[in-house]
Amino acid sequence: MATSSLSLRRKGPVGEALFAWEGMDRNRHKQVGEMRAASVNVVTASLRRQGITITKVSKKRLRRGKTINLKDLMTFSRQLTAMLKAGVPLVQSLSIVGSSHPNPSMGAMVLAIRDDLETGTSFSNALRKYPRHFNALYCDLVAAGENSGTLEVVINRLATYQEKTYEIRKKIKGALTYPIAVIIVAAVVVTVIMLFVVPVFAKTFESFGATLPAPTLAVIAISNFFVHDWYILLAIVGGGGYFGFNAWKRSAKVQAAVDRWLLKMPVFGNLIEKGALARWSRTLATMFAAGVPMVDAMDAVAGAAGNDVFRKATLAIQSEITTGTSMAVAMQSTGVFPPLMLQMTQIGEETGSMDDMMSKVADFYESEVDEIAKNLSALMEPMIISILGILIGGLVIALYLPIFKLGAVVK
Repeated sequence: MATSSLSLRRKGPVGEALFAWEGMDRNRHKQVGEMRAASVNVVTASLRRQGITITKVSKKRLRRGKTINLKDLMTFSRQLTAMLKAGVPLVQSLSIVGSSHPNPSMGAMVLAIRDDLETGTSFSNALRKYPRHFNALYCDLVAAGENSGTLEVVINRLATYQEKTYEIRKKIKGALTYPIAVIIVAAVVVTVIMLFVVPVFAKTFESFGATLPAPTLAVIAISNFFVHDWYILLAIVGGGGYFGFNAWKRSAKVQAAVDRWLLKMPVFGNLIEKGALARWSRTLATMFAAGVPMVDAMDAVAGAAGNDVFRKATLAIQSEITTGTSMAVAMQSTGVFPPLMLQMTQIGEETGSMDDMMSKVADFYESEVDEIAKNLSALMEPMIISILGILIGGLVIALYLPIFKLGAVVK
């Protein structure tokens, strides 16, 4: 059974609906597809002009597309690799992958890319129309694959690269999720205590007619601020968060400062640094394996680590290697990369196996991230419990301290 190239674009004129159809072409081969049209009659007439005899037409319910994420792109790359390995032409592969993708938004984008290919656009240029989803690394490697006739191999490497990157991000996010979640819960609990519990105790203490202990007075003062001046607190937290986020989003200097601070964070800084090194090495290995020249590869590698410190170091390396400096020496002069990475780079340059060496470096740091992420949960749990114990326990003691000393405070 063949699959017709006719399909929907993501958007159509108002009043159109999506129709799924089945029919037979002039050679009596079964054809299936989808089409946006105003009515069944329009679908039938359009397909008849193409020599297709309709046997079935049904109106489909449009699904609301979801945001396209890295997992969707991983699925696309892996499915496309499987289709190309099976010998299916690229245009037909995109038709099948786009029609079967679980995310309607991703499926519509793939079908739009397929339509561009049918008009004579190269695959890499069609992908460049969607820079939000296909970055320079992806497009450059696809272009290299098209020029060398190794598109199947390149897409397979990109699929592996995306999967490795996804796993690294998943591990780092998993390690950071637990402490962040606990901090949020603690903030909510403290807010509830300050707004509703402490005022009840404060009214009770008023009847004592005696001077309350200093910790109790401090807690009551904080509670009064929460109750009466909550809008100030909200403005400080909300306004600070809003302006801080916008400053980070719009200012390269703020982003650079945040990235430097993240690498120096206690406990988490080591995890973030190892994750950045793993992504940097994996990207470089992928570029070398695809035959991209070292100087050109640095443009894509610069942003792969996701940290401004490594981006600036990569651009410095690119500048030095253009003057004939070896990569190992250029990396060492930045003072960013660890000795192990420098040694592996030097070996790779001497043996001509940079892609293999960088791949091994990436494997090493990915295993390091995995180990740190596992140990981090065990390390953070007692620390968080201790902090929560001091915070919540301190509040409870401050509230019950007058009761414990009831005989001394009541006249």
